[in-house]
Amino acid sequence: MNRSSLRAAIKEYKTSYVDERMYMSRFLDLLFFDNCFERSLQSGHITASAWVLTPDHKQVALLHHKKLNRWLQPGGHADGDENVHRVALKELEEETGISEVQLIGNSFFDLDIHTIPSHKEVPEHEHFDIRFAFIANNPTQLKKNNESNEVAWIAIGNLEEFVGNDASVIRMKEKTLLF
Repeated sequence: MNRSSLRAAIKEYKTSYVDERMYMSRFLDLLFFDNCFERSLQSGHITASAWVLTPDHKQVALLHHKKLNRWLQPGGHADGDENVHRVALKELEEETGISEVQLIGNSFFDLDIHTIPSHKEVPEHEHFDIRFAFIANNPTQLKKNNESNEVAWIAIGNLEEFVGNDASVIRMKEKTLLF
């Protein structure tokens, strides 16, 4: 998936969620910036993440992010790589140890734009997150890296205990329940 195929996939994306429909035009506008896949675009840039389920779809892999002090799905910066699917897989393996997955569907699973607070010399900015859904072939691979306090399989039914009312994570939970 490169910039032009991502643009086409966003244009074709169908969602019943109003917030995602509103994000679509902002993503398309951002993709006109040459450096939209780079952190150097300080107002906001493309990121990619992985919503990874156990084979029975009853648990999702989340990590407790050190800097943000929140439970999140694995993901991160594209750092110039326009292939956001590859970025999501790379971040998944780096942050959880999970390397053997199957993509659910034919394209991305969810779109989100969220604000990242300022940290040290990095000003507040937005992450334009392309999210892919996967099934973990070997859920026992789970291990944390130095960016996380913890990584765990969280029961879909108990998700709110970890993420509170984070609308974007709850939206992915709702979509998961439709599988």
